[in-house]
Amino acid sequence: MLDANIKAQLKAYMERLVAPIELVASLDDSPKSAEMRGLLEDVASVSDKITLLENGVDPRKPSFTVGKVGEPARIAFAGLPMGHEFTSLILALLQASGYAPKISDEQVAQIKALSAQLRFETYISLSCHNCPDVVQALNTMAALNPNVQHVMIDGALNQAEVEARQIMAVPSVWLNGEPFDDGRMSLAEILARVDTGAADREAARLAEQAPFDVLVVGGGPAGAAAAVYAARKGIRTGVLSERFGGQVMDTLAIENLISVPHTDGPKLGRALEEHVKEYEVDIMNLKKAAALIPGEAGGFHEVRLENGAVLKAKALILATGARWRELNVPGEQEYRGKGVAYCPHCDGPLFKGKHVAVVGGGNSGVEAAIDLAGIVGHVTLLEFGDALRADAVLQNKLYSLANVTVIKSAQTTAVTGAGGKVNGLDYTDRLTGQSQHIALEGVFVQIGLLPNTDWLKGTINLSRFGEIEVDAKGATSVPGVFAAGDCTTVPYKQIIIAMGEGAKASLSAFDHLIRSSAPA
Repeated sequence: MLDANIKAQLKAYMERLVAPIELVASLDDSPKSAEMRGLLEDVASVSDKITLLENGVDPRKPSFTVGKVGEPARIAFAGLPMGHEFTSLILALLQASGYAPKISDEQVAQIKALSAQLRFETYISLSCHNCPDVVQALNTMAALNPNVQHVMIDGALNQAEVEARQIMAVPSVWLNGEPFDDGRMSLAEILARVDTGAADREAARLAEQAPFDVLVVGGGPAGAAAAVYAARKGIRTGVLSERFGGQVMDTLAIENLISVPHTDGPKLGRALEEHVKEYEVDIMNLKKAAALIPGEAGGFHEVRLENGAVLKAKALILATGARWRELNVPGEQEYRGKGVAYCPHCDGPLFKGKHVAVVGGGNSGVEAAIDLAGIVGHVTLLEFGDALRADAVLQNKLYSLANVTVIKSAQTTAVTGAGGKVNGLDYTDRLTGQSQHIALEGVFVQIGLLPNTDWLKGTINLSRFGEIEVDAKGATSVPGVFAAGDCTTVPYKQIIIAMGEGAKASLSAFDHLIRSSAPA
């Protein structure tokens, strides 16, 4: 199952096992069970601290548990953890043996203090780049706390279960038999949900914060660059982030970051956070800004958070980024995660053999249609304009595919459904004015980005598209407030441009601090 090179690497990792562990497999006569047996035999062969048993009685077959010898197993895999999930398997083996996870002491204590019985189930696809973060976070919790159990479930191998629970987006997490959440979640986000006292404790901590010299709002490429440049000046710096890494965390392949030929979004997001942590920067993650209160000349600007806390700073850098633009038509929100999706790489495998639509004819939309065409039965791409906007090479590839239909001048008017999931899409032909309906089972929305600036309306100048208006130095209409990245009017929403703009805004903020503190 594993080639010699991978087995050699695995053997090196397994030398870190703290205590003996057992792999207990539940198998049948299926080809996938044979694959799992081969994988587990290879894993067990690299260390004498690993024992493989095949006497499991889990109704999900194939599946296996990972646990310390002599203790009930709390980590399980209902599917082959290969591809993106192979790292999840390695970490599960180590952590189940007692190997300390690479998380903060505060998070370890928070996990161990959980007293409720928490049984998590995570439905994944092996092509999903967001799923491993969720699987690994929940496995870590299960390894540290006997009250927590977690099973990773490959949706492609458990289709009946997926259909019964109407799961049409991954990762999809269930807790104690009820839906918990969909989409990428960090360990901190999960803990904030299950630890009921965490929000109050954090709000109290923020209320005691001294004013910052520079407060960066946003933790994407622009925000991370701004924080590094500010901290290197030796001034008191804070980063307020709804999700560190920002939209980058939802990006699959990144091949245009100069000097880095290839990486992926989650990997880059983690690198950004680690770089910022090398400096004395106060990172306040999972916090959402609700209002900006500009200060008087020489005074502090204030940022009010959704949890009621207020942070003060002499200078602000707004780097809140952007989010996927929504259709804003009837049925979109109702069927979100039930057929309406925004990540073809993650959710595409759940629609194998089915008919889906992609809304959007730019590069993202056409790339999504091309990727989905190799998985689903048929793809219908709808473009509002009279021509596709994607690069010519992508259009040529799209039109070469036999199971793709392109409809131009189509205005999507509704997503329809029945029985709790999508069953079609309505659109208006903009040339004839006639209404049309397409019967299908999935809708992938790929129509661009919307800046995260709703909380700034009325306090700072925004363009008609909601972008923050900035000058050549990143300054906004409010003195002492700067902005950078995808939330601004700077053209070309690219990672490398956001990083440069973040650095520039930070240097401008430092210059502002020097000038505003100098004697008249």
